[in-house]
Amino acid sequence: MGNTHKLVLASGSPRRIELLQQAGIEPDRVLPADIDETPLRSEHPRSLAKRLSKEKAEKALMALMREAEYQPGYVLAADTVVAVGRRILPKAETVDDAIACLQLLSGRAHRVYSGICLMTPSGQARQRLVETRVRFKRLSRSEIDRYVASGQWRGKAGGYAVQGYAGSFVVKLVGSYTNVVGLPLYETTMLLAGEGFDVRARWPEAVLT
Repeated sequence: MGNTHKLVLASGSPRRIELLQQAGIEPDRVLPADIDETPLRSEHPRSLAKRLSKEKAEKALMALMREAEYQPGYVLAADTVVAVGRRILPKAETVDDAIACLQLLSGRAHRVYSGICLMTPSGQARQRLVETRVRFKRLSRSEIDRYVASGQWRGKAGGYAVQGYAGSFVVKLVGSYTNVVGLPLYETTMLLAGEGFDVRARWPEAVLT
C-alpha cells in the first residue's frame, strides 16, 4: 500500500536524507527550516533538541501553507545536540570550534540527543527524544590536528562525524548509532508508522511460495 499524503523533510542535511533513503523512504520534498538555534539561558540539552525540532517542523509547515499539493501531509524535522553534562557543544563552523570540541571530548563520555518532530496530516505535533551515550578515546594533538585537516567536522554538532574518520575515536557507544549520525532511524520509522505513513511502501513485494 502506498502513501496518500506527501512527506516533507524540514532539513537540508545530506546525512538525514541518506538515512531516510537507507530505510527506503524518499521525501517528496526537502525544505530546510532555518531558525535561531541559540540555547536559552540554562536550557538543558534535552529540552533544546526537542524545542528546535518542533520549531523547525512548525516553520516548514507554515512555509507550505500556500502549497495545496502538500496539504495535508507529513512534515518531519529533527535536531541533534551534543553535550558533556549540561554543557552544549556548538555545531563547529571554524577550526577553533572543532579543536575546542575535540579537546573537550578527548578521553571522556558525552551524550548525543536528537529531537524528532512529526507534524501529521491531522495537524498534530508528535515528538520523540533519543539519547545515545558515547565515549571517546584520549586523543593526541596530532590526531586532533589531522582530523581537523580532513574537514569532516564542518557543521557537525560536537565537531565530529561518527560515520567518518571519527568513528575510530569511539571506545563505547550505548544506544542508537544512527542517532549519532543525525537521525535515529528506529524511532523515526516507528513514529511515522504510528501515524499512518507506510514506511515500507517502496520495499519489494514479498513473494509467497
